[in-house]
Amino acid sequence: MQIKKILLLAITHLSMLALGVIVGIYTLPILTAPPAPSDAEIARTAANAEYHGVFKRDLQGSDFLHWGEGKVAIGKSEITLQGKLAPGPDYKLYLSPQFVETEAEFDQLKADMLQIGDIKTFKNFRVKVAPGTRLTQYNTVVVWCESFGEFITSAKYR
Repeated sequence: MQIKKILLLAITHLSMLALGVIVGIYTLPILTAPPAPSDAEIARTAANAEYHGVFKRDLQGSDFLHWGEGKVAIGKSEITLQGKLAPGPDYKLYLSPQFVETEAEFDQLKADMLQIGDIKTFKNFRVKVAPGTRLTQYNTVVVWCESFGEFITSAKYR
């Protein structure tokens, strides 16, 4: 009887510990995110963009924890999103020479992609583009979770 009680306590405590870690991984990026740019700021930048695309929730590699939706504007100096991303850690923005919508496709083309920068906010974002970046070499913008190797979303802009 004593062994069953110890086993039950161990299982319940370990389950709660695992749940706490999962909740922490999900909420920490939300708690530490800087203030998101306003819709007005994004609209001003997007008006001068050279290209536009749309993040859609229903991509093959997206799911209820990994998604993005909204309008993406790609310009010589900034890439912006007016929309939302599922919260998560260590998001990176890439330009890809081909449209990708799964982790396997991303992994296959990663060597040919250009990492633009970090995404720190989940409602709207602005990411600076390095001077001299040739946007015409690419046709897709991709959001990728570097820590967990998870595809979040992508949008074709050319």
